[in-house]
Amino acid sequence: MSRVAVPEEAHLERQLRPRSFDEYVGQAEAVASLRVSVEAAKLRREGVDHVLLYGPPGLGKTTLAGILANEMGTSFVTTSGPAIERGADLMGILTNLGERDVLFIDEVHRLPRAVEELLYPAMEDFAVNFVIDKGLHARALKYALRPFTLVAATTRPGMLSAPLRERFGIFHHLDFYAEAELARIVTRSASILETRIDPAGAREIARRSRGTPRIVNRLLRRVRDYAQVSGDGVITEAIAHDALDREGVDVRGLDRLDRRFLVAIVERYGGGPVGIEAVAATINDEAETLAEMVEPYLLKIGFIVRTPSGRRVTREAYLHLGKQPPATGPGQAGLFE
Repeated sequence: MSRVAVPEEAHLERQLRPRSFDEYVGQAEAVASLRVSVEAAKLRREGVDHVLLYGPPGLGKTTLAGILANEMGTSFVTTSGPAIERGADLMGILTNLGERDVLFIDEVHRLPRAVEELLYPAMEDFAVNFVIDKGLHARALKYALRPFTLVAATTRPGMLSAPLRERFGIFHHLDFYAEAELARIVTRSASILETRIDPAGAREIARRSRGTPRIVNRLLRRVRDYAQVSGDGVITEAIAHDALDREGVDVRGLDRLDRRFLVAIVERYGGGPVGIEAVAATINDEAETLAEMVEPYLLKIGFIVRTPSGRRVTREAYLHLGKQPPATGPGQAGLFE
């Protein structure tokens, strides 16, 4: 099953997104901290300090940025690191921001270095410096900006340069959601979609959603379709179970790509250790895709571990795949006992 939303699904994702802190489920520490920051900024009639949100995809970074703008009563402008190719692109965005507007940059770790350097004075002094003419006639001009809040999101915080990272005043790591939180999200989303769902059906979808709100909403739409075609429109535990089995999503939330990843390490590399590039070449996928979309959840549930020599599959993953774990060898006691 594809993990990339088509345009219609992207529209539905926006429809299902919470618009206030009160509607937002999960990430309690981040939400509580941002509430305080927003209230303090309102009292001072200032903008919120710049915010860096990091963590695996689909955990609500974009949603939190939108809520921040809604709570501040300002405009929300979105872009991404790869979309800002030149300094002029960033200038066009910054000069059009209103007072206290929220600028959201997704995948901020992919900003070109020249663009990133233009962002430094914009974040610190709400001004941009640019050079006109060349050679002996070159002149540096300083252009004042309206105070704004930058909310940046990344799945790879280690790739951010130190100068950029140091210019953020607020940092929050978003982690995978608990099953109970996902069940609340899927129940809320079903209500918005005018779909009937019972508690057991909600729990079944939540259980298979990899701890990720974006995935729980995507699976809900697939189960809703199945319930309408093969049932009476009500999502029960049995309907959710059958629908997700057909979609290739198993009881631990692993899809076909996850299983291909694990099986490749088990069958081609004896359970590991093996480098991510070698696994990517084996299953004909991109190493970056595996590192960002597959590995975080498998690490979270203990199906793989990272060692100095590469990735290794654990005993629990072997059993989940229905395979016999290898005999414990030197240095493997924690993996296969």
